Amino acid sequence: MDLTHEIKYGYPHKSIAGTDEAGRGSWAGPVVAAAIILPAAIPESLLAQLNDSKKLTHKKREELFVPLQEYAHGIGSADETEIDDINILQASLLAMKRAVAALPQSPDHILVDGNKLPAWDYTATALIKGDALSPSIAAASILAKVTRDRIMIELDTQYPVYQWASNKGYGVKSHRAGLARDGVSPHHRRSYAPIRNILGA
Repeated sequence: MDLTHEIKYGYPHKSIAGTDEAGRGSWAGPVVAAAIILPAAIPESLLAQLNDSKKLTHKKREELFVPLQEYAHGIGSADETEIDDINILQASLLAMKRAVAALPQSPDHILVDGNKLPAWDYTATALIKGDALSPSIAAASILAKVTRDRIMIELDTQYPVYQWASNKGYGVKSHRAGLARDGVSPHHRRSYAPIRNILGA
């Protein structure tokens, strides 16, 4: 992965932000987005390690999270109620919008993972599978994933029956077993079919 897409829009002379989200497919918890502006002087050794967060191990994501936090970045989220109210796509775009708004500086251009753009006044480009094409988006995906994982680990201390510390709210066997035992929690996404079916809605 190289900075081709960033350079296309003026990097390093212009500030190019990348944004991505984590948690769209989860049955519980918020969807979390991050936005980051990589500096012109980003170390080559760090750049070479950036990749789609889903392709990195938990340990590697945690390792990369620390240096990436030193750069201009913002975090945004949309909670379960918002997801149920406006649907997961719109909630993901809203989380991205909030992440960009949380940046300490205004970017000149934004690279967005996916094929949709949030409603904002920035110039932006949507990149399908952008987290495997753009280091800025890859960095944002790591920040979003680690941040969301930590939220789910914290929620696991309140609702251990669902084993969210290990499954992060996705519909795996351990999570389904918790639902069968204790039913739906306040943090489940009621608009999702598996949860809706349990509720009989």
